[in-house]
Amino acid sequence: MNSSLASHWIALKQGQRDALFMLYNEVYFHMVRQGLRMGADDELTKDCINQLFLKLWERREALKPVSDVKGYLMTAFHHLVIDELNYRKKLSQAIDRFASEEPQNERPYEEILIRGQHTEAMRKRLKNALAQLTPKQLELIQLKFFENRTYEEIAESQQVTVKTAYNTIYDAVKRLRKIIAPYFF
Repeated sequence: MNSSLASHWIALKQGQRDALFMLYNEVYFHMVRQGLRMGADDELTKDCINQLFLKLWERREALKPVSDVKGYLMTAFHHLVIDELNYRKKLSQAIDRFASEEPQNERPYEEILIRGQHTEAMRKRLKNALAQLTPKQLELIQLKFFENRTYEEIAESQQVTVKTAYNTIYDAVKRLRKIIAPYFF
């Protein structure tokens, strides 16, 4: 057992923020390599790493003693990447299914009407979901997903830290998923 990681783990459980950063620094490059080997791109890999450490901080008081801290962190990271890759795969398959359907002009008129109503309902749900975001969340979602900016670019343009940009976008996406995801799967 690596005693420095174990001591950082204990300090993290006691609420010492520096311990979280020490753990992060100790395993960051190992996680990046693992994420890339698993087939995740660099943005997804970084997102999963940040997500893991945010969860650790949020749940620090409930953390159990761990004999192999690095192994525990790497396993938790591995599971996060797998979950995200599976989610992306399902989303991609849903989009492919939608795109591969026969052209609308070959469908019966009733089916075209139903699809149009379904599409309009989805637009309303999306509009409703976006309306539930704070103005800041909406702005950062726009920058990240519609303008394809990196977290670093967003942080710089908004004059916030990268962590704040990430947290704001993460919270917004989490809220949107809760509202919209049940309608896709």
